Amino acid sequence: MEIRGKSVYFGGVALQELVNRFGTPLYVYDGAKMVSQLNRLRRAFTIPHQIKYAIKALPSLSVLKWLRKHEAGADAVSIQEVKLALHAGFLPHEIMFSPNCAPFEETTAAVQLGVQVNVDNLPFLEQFGKLFGRTYPCAIRLNPHIKAGGNEKISVGHSDSKFGISILQLDEIKKIVHRYNMQINGLHIHTGSDIADADVYLKMADIFFSVLDDFPDVVFLDFGSGFKVPYREGDASLNIEELGAKLSNMILDYSHKKRRMPELWLEPGKFLVSEAGWLLATCTVVKETPSRTFVGLNTGLNHLIRPMMYGAYHHIVNVSNPADQPENYTVVGYICETDTFGTDRMISKVREGDVLAICNAGAYGYSMASNYNARLRPAEVLVINGEPHLIRKSDTWDDLLRGQVVIDL
Repeated sequence: MEIRGKSVYFGGVALQELVNRFGTPLYVYDGAKMVSQLNRLRRAFTIPHQIKYAIKALPSLSVLKWLRKHEAGADAVSIQEVKLALHAGFLPHEIMFSPNCAPFEETTAAVQLGVQVNVDNLPFLEQFGKLFGRTYPCAIRLNPHIKAGGNEKISVGHSDSKFGISILQLDEIKKIVHRYNMQINGLHIHTGSDIADADVYLKMADIFFSVLDDFPDVVFLDFGSGFKVPYREGDASLNIEELGAKLSNMILDYSHKKRRMPELWLEPGKFLVSEAGWLLATCTVVKETPSRTFVGLNTGLNHLIRPMMYGAYHHIVNVSNPADQPENYTVVGYICETDTFGTDRMISKVREGDVLAICNAGAYGYSMASNYNARLRPAEVLVINGEPHLIRKSDTWDDLLRGQVVIDL
């Protein structure tokens, strides 16, 4: 963000110009920030590695094409995400498919499409072995029993998590692999999101190293992602450079001892796109009550559910009046639920009609958006080299009716 006089710039473009052209609510993405984050991650690791963008964070086709242009791979969790990646130009071998509790037919469909498959439960590992034996490789997702991440809803590597095959079930994994002479070409662990401690990933490495001898066909170790990004000034975040140095050295030490160098895979989503996205909305009302002053917006949890679902903090800026004296506001949405974006926020004086920006909305904003309350989803704009590009139109009334079948009564 840059303030020039009375204007706020994002990605080199005056946000008011975007509002005048596309209206609000509006998602705006800075393509340069995505690439900067991608390159920062690349520089941090000094061993062979692949970075596979987690599509679920922001699945817009133009964003996928942009990240592939800059040599990212793709991480998909549904067969539809696999097809989106292929549609955006990713080659099958560039895509990792890691479903959870999805029908096994999605896994067989992924095999038919030629992508890398990741299996995270024993029954599906058995089915995969029966069907494909050694004719098609797969990776195995392990549950390391590591408690990590922020909100409990995004901590997925602990013993009570639905994700992955428990490390305590290693003997059962080995029996299935041996029974069908399976080719296990990768091991995968993802412990959660909002991880600020590099040591969590070093614990994952220790678990990988403890079982690698049992899987001689493994050529990559996938550490997932979950790297914490800052949401406010002074906020803690994962030191990517420290992680890169420590993890690279651990894998190098292992390779020297074992004469075996597995490739490092990472699957960042939020790390690449969170800070690159803002949600712009217009103040519909400034409502004073005896207890507080509310700023109502023409958006809500239907466009950004993270504050309500995870208690996530998102910085809020008055784009129309950035330099005025700050006042205390509670910023809320227009949904018939308690959809509070921020409580007791000091924001430059807000007037009806002002445009506010909700920051860090690039990840899990549009991808988790809905038509709740029969509201329309916003348009998306991607800024590249200072030029705004409309990459998704806002919903229309016809979109709300599409797919509905009205019966005669």
